[in-house]
Amino acid sequence: MEAPRLEGGRINLNAPRFEQSTFLGRAKHFFTITDPRNILRTARQLDEAKELLVKYRQMNEPPGTTDEQVWRAKKIYESAFHPDTGEKMFVVGRMSAQVPMNMSICGCMLTFYKQLLTGYACATTGAVAVALGLNQLTKSTPPLVGRFVPFAAVAAANCVNIPLMRQTELMRGIPVTDQDGNRIGESKAAARKAIASVVFSRIIMASPGMTIPPIIMNHLDSKAFMKKWPFLASPLAVLLTGLCCIAVSKLEPDLQEIIKKKDGPAMEYVYFNKGL
Repeated sequence: MEAPRLEGGRINLNAPRFEQSTFLGRAKHFFTITDPRNILRTARQLDEAKELLVKYRQMNEPPGTTDEQVWRAKKIYESAFHPDTGEKMFVVGRMSAQVPMNMSICGCMLTFYKQLLTGYACATTGAVAVALGLNQLTKSTPPLVGRFVPFAAVAAANCVNIPLMRQTELMRGIPVTDQDGNRIGESKAAARKAIASVVFSRIIMASPGMTIPPIIMNHLDSKAFMKKWPFLASPLAVLLTGLCCIAVSKLEPDLQEIIKKKDGPAMEYVYFNKGL
């Protein structure tokens, strides 16, 4: 069943073709916009579909244009263009590419699932073993030392997971080139150095969020409000990990003007959550 039309019987281009109050209508709409055949449309066909819809909105479509042609143009347009910006999306990000791209991802996962499961299991086992072992060793040490156990566990997981996931490179080597980019051959020594560098960089990337908050939380634990409301420990730890600040002078000019117009003392910094 088709969705209601506009006055005069014209197609409502802002609404799906099929009624969305029923499961069948929603399913038909989904199958329409994800039709993988549309990924084969040429740039010219996509632009022609967009042009027809623009003219239809302006009630200036070519004489003799049928409803089916409009629906077809709408289907092609929605399969490739961003619904908010109207820009043509990169081919692998289009709705018409959803089925083949997901099939490719699932195929890769099914192909390499043993390696993925082995890496995950070993990394998890290593991290848990390190965490449990260090928890036992740090029972008699100052509380601050115990707060760094998660960081050690993450470091251990990286040390196990990355070499396992790239074990093929360790056995066969990785390509090496000269200064002009010409391939010379494959080197196991280069692979060992590359993987060690990645492990080290992963640990360094994790260090700010896993070393600074424990120090701050250890200081806050001695405060009266933390003893009164101990449940604040987890939210504060999350905020310390994800909260960042930026100087107002580095913001966009229009945003700086908004901040200047605010009442109260001058604001020098603004804060944002960078994500976890």
